[in-house]
Amino acid sequence: MAFAAVYLLWGSTYLAIKYAVATMPPLLLAGSRFLLAGSILALAGRASADYETPTPAQWKTSFIVGGLLLLGGNGMVVLAERTLPSSLAALLIATEPFWIVILGWLWLRGERPGWQVTLGLLLGFVGVYLLVGQQLTAGTSRAQLIGVALVLLAAFSWAAGSIYGLRAPVPRSAVLASGMQMLAGGALLVLLSTATGEWHGLRPASFGLAAWLGWGYLVVFGSLVAFTAYSWLLRHAPPARVATYAYVNPVVAVLLGWAMLGEKLTGQMLAGAAVIVGSVVLITTQQKNKLK
Repeated sequence: MAFAAVYLLWGSTYLAIKYAVATMPPLLLAGSRFLLAGSILALAGRASADYETPTPAQWKTSFIVGGLLLLGGNGMVVLAERTLPSSLAALLIATEPFWIVILGWLWLRGERPGWQVTLGLLLGFVGVYLLVGQQLTAGTSRAQLIGVALVLLAAFSWAAGSIYGLRAPVPRSAVLASGMQMLAGGALLVLLSTATGEWHGLRPASFGLAAWLGWGYLVVFGSLVAFTAYSWLLRHAPPARVATYAYVNPVVAVLLGWAMLGEKLTGQMLAGAAVIVGSVVLITTQQKNKLK
């Protein structure tokens, strides 16, 4: 069930973000979402049988992981989706497993990547080039190019936060740990939103029903359900296997973007997506074989 939540629900959040960010300030959208969800999870964690008073070290972990996952990872995706199709953003996020493998090797001093992983990494970057190659042609707006860069940076930031959290001190309760990370990341997002002037002239009544429904979906399904499932999986399954959600999410996002928003994909973009998916399969297959 945890894998199903991460696979399917997170794939649908790209569409929800697209609806919400059409009228909502992006950083405030993300920050308020995580503050609300984090408050609910923190209260639930406090009421759980395995509750323990969070230590300063655990709060430090929450701010570092929350900063990398939510401010760096989700925040940059939300900013990018102002100019990029939701399907393209999801496809670019499929590069995250590359960073999971590289950082796991360099940061956690894991086994050096073998030929299969190396081939997968090389193919993956070829796939990224195919995917965004047409975005780099003349006529593409500067905002779209910045959007592509933001999503690629978001994938790296998310991977770094995931790897860091594996060995950092966290509460025993996965619900409490998720809540603390959301509270920390949400607070950082709201602070950045304030610093960039998103509150100026804010009129929530003008956001519209679609944006509010998208925001509510992100709170309930993207944060309360899927993020908690992801945090639990990181502590109970190999990181490389958990990272496989990155090549299931794009399929869900592409289908929803096509069905709901009429987003189009060219043959070159589809080829790039196929190469990325194949490269991630190569990487994760070897990782899982080593664990048998």
